[in-house]
Amino acid sequence: MATAGRILEASRADSFSERNVPLYYLDMNAASPKLARTMSELLQVDNRDGIRFIDGAVIGSAPSLMAKDTDPSILTSWKRPSMPMSGPHQLADAERSGAHLANVLGARHISDQIGAASGLKMSFAALTKGFTGLAIQSFTTAHRLGVLPELQQHLQQYSPKTFDLANASMPRMPPKAYRWVREMEEIGATLAEDGGFEDQEAIFSGIAKTYDLVAYGTDLGKEKTEVRSRGKTAEDVAILMSEGIDRRKQKTD
Repeated sequence: MATAGRILEASRADSFSERNVPLYYLDMNAASPKLARTMSELLQVDNRDGIRFIDGAVIGSAPSLMAKDTDPSILTSWKRPSMPMSGPHQLADAERSGAHLANVLGARHISDQIGAASGLKMSFAALTKGFTGLAIQSFTTAHRLGVLPELQQHLQQYSPKTFDLANASMPRMPPKAYRWVREMEEIGATLAEDGGFEDQEAIFSGIAKTYDLVAYGTDLGKEKTEVRSRGKTAEDVAILMSEGIDRRKQKTD
C-alpha cells in the first residue's frame, strides 16, 4: 500500500498529465484479494485511466536453469515460477515493452477480476506454507514427547508423501520464516473475507504466530539462505523450536 500511495502522489504532478500512454502498475506481492482491490481503488481515485493496476502473483520457486537431458552439463532453458495476473488490463497490452515483459515472465492472464490472481496465490500458499507450519508444530510436539522417531517411522510407513513433504519443507523454511508471518496473516484475511470463514474457524493466525516464533524466538531465525548451519533437517528444526519454547516459558514463569 505504501508504494501505491507514493505512485498516486507522484501522479498528481503536472508532468504526469502530459503522459501520452497510461502507467501500468503491476503488484506481485503476497497479498489478499481485498488488499489488491483496495490498491486498485486507491490508484483510480483521481486518475481515470492514467494508472492501470494489474493484480499479480508469483507461485513456485525462483527461476533456475534446467540441464539438457542428454548432457546435464549443458544448461539450455529456464524453469520459471507461475505468474498469474488478473484485472481489466493485461500486461501484454502495455505500450513499448509490455508484451516482451509478459513473455519473459511467462505471465498468464487468468481473469478480468482484480483479486483473482492474488486469491489463487493465497489458496496455493495455504496448502504449501500452511502445511509446513502444521508440520513444525507436529514435529516439535512429538520431539517434546520423546516420540519424534516413531512419528517419522509411522509417516514413512503409512503416509510416505507426507513424510517426504515435511522433511523437505521444514529445513527450507527457517531463512524465510520472518517473511511468511505477514503472508500467513494475508492468507487468513483471504479465507475470512473471500472464503467466508468466521473467527472461530480461523487457523492461519496461529500459523502466523508459529512463524513469528521461528523467526524471533529461536536460533532458526538467525539462518540465512546462503549460509546455513542449523535447522537443516526436520529433526533439528524440532529441537531448536523446543529450545525456543523453553526459553519463552522461562521468561514468563
